[in-house]
This record gives sequence, C-alpha cells and structure tokens, in this order.
Amino acid sequence: KEDKGAIAIIEINSETDFVAKNNDFIKFVKELCEISNRCSSDKEKLINSKMNNGKTVNDNLVNLIAKIGEKITIGKTKTLEQDKCQNFIYQHSVITDNISKLGVIVSLETKESNDQLNIFGKQLSMHIAASNPIALAPETIEKQIIDKEIDLISEELKNSGKPDEIAKKISLGKIKKFKEENSLLTQDWFMQPKKKVKDVLSEIKIPSLKIKDFIRFKIGD
Repeated sequence: KEDKGAIAIIEINSETDFVAKNNDFIKFVKELCEISNRCSSDKEKLINSKMNNGKTVNDNLVNLIAKIGEKITIGKTKTLEQDKCQNFIYQHSVITDNISKLGVIVSLETKESNDQLNIFGKQLSMHIAASNPIALAPETIEKQIIDKEIDLISEELKNSGKPDEIAKKISLGKIKKFKEENSLLTQDWFMQPKKKVKDVLSEIKIPSLKIKDFIRFKIGD
C-alpha cells in the first residue's frame, strides 16, 4: 500500500490457501496494510490501532480467527519512506489485487520519469524476487549474518587437513563470494548473468539514478 510517498508491505500468515482467498480475510489484510503504512510498520502500534469498525486490529484478528476457524498471524512488516524516490512493485503467485505469496518493493532515487526507468524498475523488482538479496551492498550486510557464515566456513575447513595459512585464504575467498552473491548491487543480473546489477545501473543514461532501498517478503520465509 502506497500513501504520500510512503509504501508498506506486510506479511499475514494463514494455515491454508483457502483462507487467503476468503473475502473477510482479504478485506482485513487490505485495511491492515493501510494502517501499517500510517504506523510506519510499528507492530505494537499496529495491533493496538483502531480499524474502521471501531475495534482494535488485535480484536478483529481474534474475531476473524474464530469466524474462519484457522490460525492467522501477523508476520513481518516494513514501510519505505524515501524522499525523491519512485517505488516499483512486483508480485508473484497473486491471490488478488496487491495480495500475493511473494512481494517486492524497490525504491529508486531519480528526478526522471520515463519508459526506460519504468522498464528497469520492473526488471529490478523481478530480479530481487528471483535472486533474494539480503542487503543492498556487501558492506551493508548485518554483522551477525557474516559472523554466522564465518562460523560455518570455519567448521567446514576445520577437518580439511589444509595448512592454516591456506585455510585462511580459502575462508576469505568464500566470505567475499558470499557477500557478492547476496548483495543486490554485486549480484549477477538475472537477464544477463555476465553483468552485475551495478553494471546495468551505470549503463542506464539517467543522471544520479540510485537504488535507495528494497523489500522482499515471501510467505513462509
């Protein structure tokens, strides 16, 4: 849901696809996303906010669960609030308007608005859906993720019998590869794998075009 330059995405989990197609569920989810946008995806504020019927989100959720007879939970929420940006959306396994099993939003900073930008924005959102980057650039990957990967690599090399100096070089190489493969700008472009996303970005003749942020939510992840 987009409103005044801000755009929100929210994950709502149900036990079956049947529930996801229920009209009461769909109505609840759409209103919930509007509220989430106003709350900047603050989950505590969200569940205590009033809905159109005057009841809180939490009360409506409890009533919806009782009516449908299946567990329904509010998962991840996120709002992008980027000035001077245009947002591009891609949805996969669409259930109905703006409701799908996989959703992507990417914010591009630019003053331009043309077909070239629209095509790139759409393609980039599809790339994110397919390639599942965890950060925009290698240096922005969370430290705890890197630390976990280092531990896994160290464990893998521990019993390899290789000298410590060689094992260290291998470890550094693996970490570098992990960062590049999981960062949007350094991933292989899904339409031309010989190029990186940053290469495609630099080839587009749009002044000061930047990827500011992105979100990728998939039900069950």
